[in-house]
Amino acid sequence: MNLLAALIFFTRLPFWKLKEVSSDCFKHVVPYWPFVGWLTGGIMAGTLWLGAQIMPVSLAWILALVSRLLITGCLHEDGLADFFDGFGGGSTRERTLTIMKDSHIGTYGVIGLIVYFLLMMQLINLPVPMLCMLVFCGDCWGKFCASQLINILPYARKEEESKAKVVYNRMSAKEKVFNLIGGLLPAFIFLPCPMWLNWIGSLLVFTFLVHLMKYRLQGYTGDCCGATFLLCELTFYLCCMVSS
Repeated sequence: MNLLAALIFFTRLPFWKLKEVSSDCFKHVVPYWPFVGWLTGGIMAGTLWLGAQIMPVSLAWILALVSRLLITGCLHEDGLADFFDGFGGGSTRERTLTIMKDSHIGTYGVIGLIVYFLLMMQLINLPVPMLCMLVFCGDCWGKFCASQLINILPYARKEEESKAKVVYNRMSAKEKVFNLIGGLLPAFIFLPCPMWLNWIGSLLVFTFLVHLMKYRLQGYTGDCCGATFLLCELTFYLCCMVSS
């Protein structure tokens, strides 16, 4: 049920039609977030592979990126924009949280998204088979990294102030195992051993973001989770591109 809740929460696909899920399950969706990456990353990789057979790789890659935006409803990209707006425009904890909750996008958010997608477009220089594997593994890995926020930091707002109206519970020992499997198994299966070292770049970015959130917010928000996922995923891709 928690996995189904994660698919309902993190995608726009009609999984809610399969079975009714209790509200308490949504407090346990983060440990299963990497498994959602198996779906979103798999669809991205499939879109890229099929598209590259009949069109330029650059266009196929754009379609792959768009496929995830449609599946997730731009959930993570919205978080990234709010994160840049909040941390770029806010100087205090209260001001940063206020800006991040504002539905309007600001200058920092626009520039942040532009730079993010410009960097993502550089991946078209990789061979298509390698990029397909990286997309699948990177989606799962980035979500694994971001999911650790709930184990390290407290939630920065009150539950009733949450955009999603839910505060995630910290992971149990069993959930940590599922989370680890969901995030790392694809890489162990599909990536050659030397590429595993590129995880280090993502871990460094994750560590920096944790310290930044702790210093500015004394905790995390849902926007922080989305931003951490995208930035850790991007770092993993860029490290793989540099080392390839």
